[in-house]
Amino acid sequence: MEETLYRVIIVGDTCVGKSCLLLKFTENSFKESHDVTLGVEFGTRSISIEGKPIKLQIWDTSGQESFRSITRSFYRRADAVILVFDLTARHTFEHCTHWLEEIKQNSSNDVAIFLAGNQADLIETKLETPEVENSEVQDLVTKSQLCGFLETSAKTGLNVDQLFFNTAKELMSRSNDKKSTAFTGEKLEIQLPTSNKKRSKCC
Repeated sequence: MEETLYRVIIVGDTCVGKSCLLLKFTENSFKESHDVTLGVEFGTRSISIEGKPIKLQIWDTSGQESFRSITRSFYRRADAVILVFDLTARHTFEHCTHWLEEIKQNSSNDVAIFLAGNQADLIETKLETPEVENSEVQDLVTKSQLCGFLETSAKTGLNVDQLFFNTAKELMSRSNDKKSTAFTGEKLEIQLPTSNKKRSKCC
């Protein structure tokens, strides 16, 4: 069975852990220190959803303003966007509103958007305190009509696979809905052949 390809772009402020999430999902690896992404990096991973093979092509974008024009050029080619913020840095959450505006201005109308609050391991180990209330996050999800939210940790792997699997499931569901709509919306026109024979009249 041929793989279905979905393109996913990861966006958010610099140093929120976008590259680490990509590395954890595609290579099951984690680096304590990671070079800042310059431009765009990408990775792929093949998975199976309900027995159907899917390949996720994931683009990790730079959060720096100087590379923002490059990031924008990738939006329209993306099927889904994962917006990442740092649970321990409130300003990265506050910037999500700006990121969402940029996503909606530059991507297709039916793009699937997921929200991820990263660095959950720092809160679990009490090295940092959360700077964003869960109620605030849920308000943003509801107001912006996002597909979902998960707290993640690239270090421990918390919800990393779940985040990308949820994204793939949403995209597959949308694809199935489109096929169903296209099928039920089709009008079948049948043109009956005309007969050259004259009808006989009953006496």
